[in-house]
Amino acid sequence: MSLRLAIFDCDGTLVDSQHSIVEAMDGAFRAVSLVPPDRQQCLSVVGLSLPYAIARLVPDGSDALRDEICDHYKLRFQHLRASGGLREPLYPGIADLLDRLEAQGWLLAIATGKSERGLRLLLEHHGMAKRFISLQTADRNPSKPDPAMIGAALAEAGVERDSAVMIGDTSFDMLMARAAGVEALGVAWGYHRAEELIEAGAASVAMDSAELARHIGLS
Repeated sequence: MSLRLAIFDCDGTLVDSQHSIVEAMDGAFRAVSLVPPDRQQCLSVVGLSLPYAIARLVPDGSDALRDEICDHYKLRFQHLRASGGLREPLYPGIADLLDRLEAQGWLLAIATGKSERGLRLLLEHHGMAKRFISLQTADRNPSKPDPAMIGAALAEAGVERDSAVMIGDTSFDMLMARAAGVEALGVAWGYHRAEELIEAGAASVAMDSAELARHIGLS
């Protein structure tokens, strides 16, 4: 049987990190005396690499201002982690889904807008550090929806495009998958509406992990 690869987004797909993202963004904007974006504005850019996300939120800001916001965001996130205030719980059914995928011979990878350090700390926290054969992060790749992350994951796993799926909650994930030539599967429990995922190229959108397992084709 040929190798198969399931590539997961992280925030909004594996873990629900919205509260920490919004809190860190709020603190970053207040630190430079700007009105913070509301929750929906914050969630609309989740998945993009941080500089691209800030550029969307502050389209008229200077490069220096955007860089300053990025720096404050990182510091705020580090403070939340150090103080025990960081909230990134796994979504219901995700651990079981990963177990089933591995049991049926699937390789696992992640393609995320997080930094490598942040992703590794999250995976260690959830006891999943050794589950993924490839970790593609924002500090080693162009931002989504550029297909580079998927291309790198395929190369590391030694899997062909037609034997891989990209699973995510944002239109950026779906557009990235389409650009890379792999199947795009959306999840409805994250941060973009199901309609946006379909418009961006999702073959299907799952309402829960059990439905996602069926869309992947698990027996």
